Amino acid sequence: MGSKTPARSRSPYIVNRWYDWAFFLLPPTLALALGMFISGRPVATEDFMFFDQEVTRSDLFIGVFIHAHLFAVFFRSHGNPDIRKLHLFRFFAVPVLLITGMMLSSWVLITASVLATFWDVYHSGLQTFGFSRIYDSKLGNDSQVGRRLDWWLNHLLYAGPILAGAVMMDHFEDFNEYEMVDSVGAAFFTEVPAFMEGNHAYFTWAVLGAGLLFLIYYVLAYWRLARRGYQVSFHKVFLLVTTGLCSIYSWGFNSWGEAFFIMNFFHALQYFAIVWAFEGKHMTKMFGLNLFPTRWRAPLTLLLFLSISAAYGVFVQALDTSVTFLWGLTLVVSLMHFWYDGFIWSVKKKQV
Repeated sequence: MGSKTPARSRSPYIVNRWYDWAFFLLPPTLALALGMFISGRPVATEDFMFFDQEVTRSDLFIGVFIHAHLFAVFFRSHGNPDIRKLHLFRFFAVPVLLITGMMLSSWVLITASVLATFWDVYHSGLQTFGFSRIYDSKLGNDSQVGRRLDWWLNHLLYAGPILAGAVMMDHFEDFNEYEMVDSVGAAFFTEVPAFMEGNHAYFTWAVLGAGLLFLIYYVLAYWRLARRGYQVSFHKVFLLVTTGLCSIYSWGFNSWGEAFFIMNFFHALQYFAIVWAFEGKHMTKMFGLNLFPTRWRAPLTLLLFLSISAAYGVFVQALDTSVTFLWGLTLVVSLMHFWYDGFIWSVKKKQV
Protein backbone atom coordinates (compact mmCIF):
# COMPACT_ATOMS: atom_id res chain seq x y z
CA MET A 1 0.00 0.00 0.00
CA GLY A 2 3.00 2.29 0.52
CA SER A 3 1.43 4.42 3.27
CA LYS A 4 3.39 3.19 6.23
CA THR A 5 6.94 2.16 7.03
CA PRO A 6 7.62 -1.06 8.98
CA ALA A 7 9.42 0.62 11.87
CA ARG A 8 7.65 2.89 14.29
CA SER A 9 9.15 5.70 16.29
CA ARG A 10 9.38 5.22 20.04
CA SER A 11 8.10 8.75 20.69
CA PRO A 12 5.47 10.84 18.91
CA TYR A 13 7.35 14.01 19.91
CA ILE A 14 10.07 15.94 18.09
CA VAL A 15 12.05 16.62 21.28
CA ASN A 16 9.99 15.45 24.26
CA ARG A 17 6.54 15.90 25.72
CA TRP A 18 7.03 19.10 27.71
CA TYR A 19 9.30 20.79 25.16
CA ASP A 20 6.97 20.13 22.24
CA TRP A 21 3.88 21.34 24.05
CA ALA A 22 5.62 24.42 25.42
CA PHE A 23 7.41 25.55 22.26
CA PHE A 24 5.77 23.90 19.23
CA LEU A 25 2.16 22.95 19.94
CA LEU A 26 0.76 25.56 22.34
CA PRO A 27 2.42 28.80 21.07
CA PRO A 28 -0.31 29.65 18.49
CA THR A 29 -3.00 29.49 21.18
CA LEU A 30 -0.85 31.31 23.73
CA ALA A 31 0.06 34.01 21.19
CA LEU A 32 -3.61 34.61 20.43
CA ALA A 33 -4.39 34.91 24.15
CA LEU A 34 -1.44 37.27 24.65
CA GLY A 35 -2.51 39.44 21.72
CA MET A 36 -6.01 39.72 23.14
CA PHE A 37 -4.60 40.54 26.57
CA ILE A 38 -2.38 43.42 25.44
CA SER A 39 -4.97 44.89 23.06
CA GLY A 40 -6.04 48.34 24.24
CA ARG A 41 -3.64 48.30 27.18
CA PRO A 42 -0.87 50.89 27.68
CA VAL A 43 1.78 48.41 26.54
CA ALA A 44 0.18 48.45 23.09
CA THR A 45 -1.18 52.00 22.94
CA GLU A 46 1.26 54.38 24.66
CA ASP A 47 4.12 55.61 22.48
CA PHE A 48 7.62 56.46 23.63
CA MET A 49 10.79 57.47 21.84
CA PHE A 50 13.24 54.71 20.96
CA PHE A 51 16.16 56.49 19.34
CA ASP A 52 14.38 58.56 16.65
CA GLN A 53 11.21 56.47 16.46
CA GLU A 54 7.89 56.58 18.28
CA VAL A 55 6.92 53.04 19.25
CA THR A 56 4.83 51.19 21.78
CA ARG A 57 6.44 48.66 24.08
CA SER A 58 4.66 45.80 22.32
CA ASP A 59 5.77 47.07 18.90
CA LEU A 60 9.37 47.32 20.09
CA PHE A 61 9.29 43.86 21.63
CA ILE A 62 7.83 42.11 18.60
CA GLY A 63 10.14 44.02 16.25
CA VAL A 64 13.19 42.88 18.20
CA PHE A 65 11.83 39.34 18.47
CA ILE A 66 11.13 39.10 14.72
CA HIS A 67 14.56 40.30 13.64
CA ALA A 68 16.29 38.25 16.32
CA HIS A 69 14.71 35.06 14.98
CA LEU A 70 15.66 36.06 11.41
CA PHE A 71 19.28 36.31 12.50
CA ALA A 72 19.12 32.99 14.36
CA VAL A 73 19.32 31.03 11.08
CA PHE A 74 23.02 31.87 10.87
CA PHE A 75 23.70 29.68 13.88
CA ARG A 76 22.31 26.84 11.76
CA SER A 77 23.93 27.79 8.45
CA HIS A 78 27.32 29.27 9.35
CA GLY A 79 27.60 27.87 12.86
CA ASN A 80 27.18 24.21 11.92
CA PRO A 81 30.37 23.05 10.16
CA ASP A 82 28.63 20.08 8.54
CA ILE A 83 26.11 22.37 6.91
CA ARG A 84 28.52 25.24 6.21
CA LYS A 85 30.94 23.22 4.09
CA LEU A 86 28.13 22.00 1.82
CA HIS A 87 26.98 25.45 0.70
CA LEU A 88 29.97 27.80 0.70
CA PHE A 89 28.76 29.85 -2.27
CA ARG A 90 25.25 30.29 -0.85
CA PHE A 91 26.49 31.20 2.61
CA PHE A 92 29.32 33.57 1.73
CA ALA A 93 29.07 34.79 -1.87
CA VAL A 94 25.32 35.28 -2.33
CA PRO A 95 24.84 37.74 0.59
CA VAL A 96 27.73 39.88 -0.69
CA LEU A 97 26.38 39.83 -4.25
CA LEU A 98 22.88 40.71 -3.04
CA ILE A 99 23.92 43.69 -0.92
CA THR A 100 26.13 44.90 -3.77
CA GLY A 101 23.19 44.71 -6.17
CA MET A 102 21.05 46.72 -3.74
CA MET A 103 23.68 49.43 -3.50
CA LEU A 104 23.96 49.69 -7.28
CA SER A 105 20.28 49.48 -8.23
CA SER A 106 17.12 50.89 -6.65
CA TRP A 107 15.18 48.25 -8.58
CA VAL A 108 17.04 45.48 -6.77
CA LEU A 109 16.61 47.19 -3.39
CA ILE A 110 12.86 47.76 -3.70
CA THR A 111 12.23 44.36 -5.28
CA ALA A 112 14.10 42.71 -2.41
CA SER A 113 11.95 44.63 0.08
CA VAL A 114 8.67 43.57 -1.55
CA LEU A 115 9.92 40.02 -2.01
CA ALA A 116 10.79 39.80 1.70
CA THR A 117 7.19 40.61 2.65
CA PHE A 118 5.64 37.85 0.58
CA TRP A 119 8.43 35.31 1.06
CA ASP A 120 7.82 35.74 4.78
CA VAL A 121 4.23 34.57 4.30
CA TYR A 122 5.34 31.57 2.25
CA HIS A 123 8.10 30.71 4.71
CA SER A 124 5.80 30.93 7.72
CA GLY A 125 3.35 28.48 6.18
CA LEU A 126 6.20 26.07 5.48
CA GLN A 127 7.35 26.12 9.09
CA THR A 128 4.05 24.70 10.30
CA PHE A 129 4.09 22.32 7.34
CA GLY A 130 7.47 21.03 8.45
CA PHE A 131 6.30 20.44 12.00
CA SER A 132 3.17 18.64 10.81
CA ARG A 133 5.13 16.30 8.53
CA ILE A 134 7.61 15.46 11.26
CA TYR A 135 4.80 14.59 13.66
CA ASP A 136 3.28 12.23 11.11
CA SER A 137 6.64 10.63 10.34
CA LYS A 138 7.20 10.08 14.07
CA LEU A 139 4.40 7.52 13.93
CA GLY A 140 6.21 5.57 11.23
CA ASN A 141 4.34 6.93 8.20
CA ASP A 142 5.88 7.20 4.77
CA SER A 143 7.13 10.80 4.57
CA GLN A 144 5.92 11.14 0.97
CA VAL A 145 2.30 10.12 1.58
CA GLY A 146 0.04 13.10 2.18
CA ARG A 147 2.91 15.53 1.73
CA ARG A 148 1.32 17.58 -1.05
CA LEU A 149 -1.99 17.71 0.83
CA ASP A 150 -0.28 19.17 3.88
CA TRP A 151 1.73 21.62 1.75
CA TRP A 152 -1.41 23.10 0.23
CA LEU A 153 -3.31 23.07 3.53
CA ASN A 154 -0.67 25.06 5.38
CA HIS A 155 -0.49 27.71 2.69
CA LEU A 156 -4.28 27.90 2.62
CA LEU A 157 -4.42 28.33 6.40
CA TYR A 158 -1.68 30.97 6.49
CA ALA A 159 -1.83 32.89 3.21
CA GLY A 160 -5.57 32.46 2.61
CA PRO A 161 -6.69 34.66 5.53
CA ILE A 162 -4.18 37.32 4.47
CA LEU A 163 -5.48 37.43 0.91
CA ALA A 164 -9.13 37.32 1.97
CA GLY A 165 -9.03 39.18 5.26
CA ALA A 166 -8.52 42.41 7.14
CA VAL A 167 -4.76 42.77 6.74
CA MET A 168 -4.50 42.17 3.01
CA MET A 169 -3.65 45.81 2.23
CA ASP A 170 -0.98 45.88 4.96
CA HIS A 171 0.94 43.42 2.80
CA PHE A 172 0.24 44.74 -0.69
CA GLU A 173 0.93 48.37 0.23
CA ASP A 174 4.61 47.45 0.07
CA PHE A 175 4.34 47.79 -3.70
CA ASN A 176 4.08 51.55 -3.15
CA GLU A 177 7.81 51.49 -2.42
CA TYR A 178 8.30 51.38 -6.19
CA GLU A 179 7.41 55.08 -6.16
CA MET A 180 11.02 55.56 -5.06
CA VAL A 181 12.16 54.20 -8.42
CA ASP A 182 12.26 56.91 -11.09
CA SER A 183 11.16 54.99 -14.18
CA VAL A 184 8.09 54.32 -16.29
CA GLY A 185 8.10 50.60 -15.46
CA ALA A 186 7.64 51.27 -11.75
CA ALA A 187 4.14 52.61 -12.39
CA PHE A 188 2.89 49.08 -13.08
CA PHE A 189 3.86 47.90 -9.61
CA THR A 190 2.45 50.95 -7.85
CA GLU A 191 -0.94 50.06 -9.34
CA VAL A 192 -1.00 46.72 -7.52
CA PRO A 193 -2.34 48.02 -4.16
CA ALA A 194 -5.24 49.84 -5.83
CA PHE A 195 -6.06 46.76 -7.89
CA MET A 196 -6.03 44.50 -4.83
CA GLU A 197 -8.15 46.89 -2.78
CA GLY A 198 -10.68 47.33 -5.58
CA ASN A 199 -11.05 43.58 -6.06
CA HIS A 200 -10.70 42.48 -2.44
CA ALA A 201 -14.24 41.11 -2.28
CA TYR A 202 -13.59 38.83 -5.26
CA PHE A 203 -10.42 37.48 -3.65
CA THR A 204 -12.30 36.90 -0.41
CA TRP A 205 -15.03 34.84 -2.08
CA ALA A 206 -12.49 32.96 -4.20
CA VAL A 207 -10.45 31.98 -1.14
CA LEU A 208 -13.56 30.99 0.83
CA GLY A 209 -14.96 28.91 -2.01
CA ALA A 210 -11.73 27.18 -3.01
CA GLY A 211 -10.70 26.81 0.62
CA LEU A 212 -13.91 25.06 1.62
CA LEU A 213 -13.70 22.65 -1.30
CA PHE A 214 -10.08 21.87 -0.50
CA LEU A 215 -10.80 21.26 3.19
CA ILE A 216 -13.49 18.75 2.24
CA TYR A 217 -11.10 17.06 -0.16
CA TYR A 218 -8.31 17.08 2.45
CA VAL A 219 -10.43 15.38 5.10
CA LEU A 220 -11.70 12.75 2.64
CA ALA A 221 -8.16 12.08 1.37
CA TYR A 222 -6.82 11.50 4.88
CA TRP A 223 -9.85 9.38 5.75
CA ARG A 224 -8.93 7.12 2.85
CA LEU A 225 -5.28 7.05 3.92
CA ALA A 226 -6.30 6.17 7.48
CA ARG A 227 -8.36 3.25 6.20
CA ARG A 228 -5.20 2.02 4.44
CA GLY A 229 -3.22 2.13 7.68
CA TYR A 230 -1.87 5.68 7.75
CA GLN A 231 -1.48 6.80 11.37
CA VAL A 232 -2.65 10.41 11.66
CA SER A 233 -0.79 12.17 14.44
CA PHE A 234 -2.89 13.82 17.14
CA HIS A 235 -0.14 16.39 17.60
CA LYS A 236 -0.20 17.23 13.91
CA VAL A 237 -3.98 17.66 13.96
CA PHE A 238 -3.81 19.80 17.10
CA LEU A 239 -1.10 22.02 15.61
CA LEU A 240 -2.89 22.47 12.29
CA VAL A 241 -6.26 23.22 13.87
CA THR A 242 -4.95 25.72 16.43
CA THR A 243 -2.60 27.42 13.96
CA GLY A 244 -5.34 27.59 11.33
CA LEU A 245 -7.89 29.06 13.72
CA CYS A 246 -5.33 31.55 15.02
CA SER A 247 -4.45 32.59 11.47
CA ILE A 248 -8.07 32.91 10.34
CA TYR A 249 -9.03 34.93 13.41
CA SER A 250 -5.93 37.14 13.41
CA TRP A 251 -5.19 37.72 9.71
CA GLY A 252 -8.80 37.37 8.63
CA PHE A 253 -10.53 39.62 11.16
CA ASN A 254 -7.82 41.31 13.28
CA SER A 255 -10.53 42.04 15.84
CA TRP A 256 -7.97 42.96 18.49
CA GLY A 257 -5.68 44.91 16.17
CA GLU A 258 -2.73 42.68 17.09
CA ALA A 259 -2.55 40.32 14.10
CA PHE A 260 1.12 40.99 13.35
CA PHE A 261 2.06 40.59 17.00
CA ILE A 262 0.16 37.32 17.38
CA MET A 263 1.31 35.61 14.20
CA ASN A 264 4.93 36.67 14.45
CA PHE A 265 5.19 35.88 18.15
CA PHE A 266 4.39 32.19 17.91
CA HIS A 267 6.33 31.76 14.65
CA ALA A 268 9.51 33.26 16.13
CA LEU A 269 9.13 31.33 19.39
CA GLN A 270 8.79 28.03 17.52
CA TYR A 271 11.81 28.87 15.41
CA PHE A 272 14.07 29.70 18.34
CA ALA A 273 12.99 26.45 19.98
CA ILE A 274 13.74 24.25 16.96
CA VAL A 275 17.13 25.86 16.38
CA TRP A 276 18.09 25.43 20.02
CA ALA A 277 16.91 21.81 20.09
CA PHE A 278 19.01 20.78 17.07
CA GLU A 279 21.91 23.23 17.13
CA GLY A 280 22.58 23.71 20.85
CA LYS A 281 25.57 21.35 20.92
CA HIS A 282 27.07 22.88 17.79
CA MET A 283 26.73 26.33 19.32
CA THR A 284 28.49 25.19 22.50
CA LYS A 285 31.48 24.16 20.40
CA MET A 286 31.29 27.29 18.23
CA PHE A 287 31.34 29.56 21.31
CA GLY A 288 34.29 27.63 22.74
CA LEU A 289 32.38 26.56 25.85
CA ASN A 290 33.44 22.90 25.84
CA LEU A 291 36.15 23.75 28.36
CA PHE A 292 33.57 24.90 30.91
CA PRO A 293 32.07 22.49 33.48
CA THR A 294 29.33 20.39 31.90
CA ARG A 295 26.53 21.90 33.99
CA TRP A 296 27.37 25.40 32.75
CA ARG A 297 27.66 24.67 29.04
CA ALA A 298 23.98 24.61 28.07
CA PRO A 299 22.95 27.70 30.12
CA LEU A 300 25.89 29.76 28.83
CA THR A 301 25.31 28.62 25.26
CA LEU A 302 21.62 29.50 25.48
CA LEU A 303 22.46 32.89 26.98
CA LEU A 304 24.88 33.71 24.16
CA PHE A 305 22.50 32.41 21.49
CA LEU A 306 19.61 34.56 22.71
CA SER A 307 21.75 37.59 23.55
CA ILE A 308 23.47 37.76 20.16
CA SER A 309 20.18 37.29 18.33
CA ALA A 310 18.45 39.90 20.51
CA ALA A 311 21.34 42.34 19.98
CA TYR A 312 20.76 42.16 16.24
CA GLY A 313 17.03 42.69 16.80
CA VAL A 314 17.68 45.81 18.87
CA PHE A 315 20.15 47.04 16.24
CA VAL A 316 17.51 46.78 13.51
CA GLN A 317 14.90 48.57 15.59
CA ALA A 318 17.34 51.38 16.34
CA LEU A 319 18.88 51.89 12.91
CA ASP A 320 18.03 54.63 10.47
CA THR A 321 16.41 52.88 7.50
CA SER A 322 16.92 55.95 5.34
CA VAL A 323 20.55 54.84 5.12
CA THR A 324 20.42 52.55 2.09
CA PHE A 325 23.22 50.23 3.16
CA LEU A 326 21.66 49.58 6.58
CA TRP A 327 18.24 48.96 5.05
CA GLY A 328 19.83 46.63 2.51
CA LEU A 329 21.67 44.78 5.26
CA THR A 330 18.43 43.97 7.08
CA LEU A 331 16.87 42.78 3.82
CA VAL A 332 19.83 40.47 3.19
CA VAL A 333 19.40 38.91 6.63
CA SER A 334 15.65 38.47 6.05
CA LEU A 335 16.00 36.94 2.59
CA MET A 336 18.84 34.66 3.64
CA HIS A 337 16.74 33.48 6.58
CA PHE A 338 13.87 32.52 4.27
CA TRP A 339 16.17 30.94 1.68
CA TYR A 340 18.55 29.14 4.03
CA ASP A 341 15.72 27.76 6.11
CA GLY A 342 14.17 26.23 3.01
CA PHE A 343 17.09 23.97 2.19
CA ILE A 344 18.81 23.59 5.57
CA TRP A 345 15.76 22.02 7.17
CA SER A 346 15.22 20.11 3.93
CA VAL A 347 11.47 20.72 3.96
CA LYS A 348 11.37 21.30 0.21
CA LYS A 349 13.62 18.30 -0.44
CA LYS A 350 10.88 15.97 0.78
CA GLN A 351 12.84 14.55 3.67
CA VAL A 352 9.97 14.90 6.16
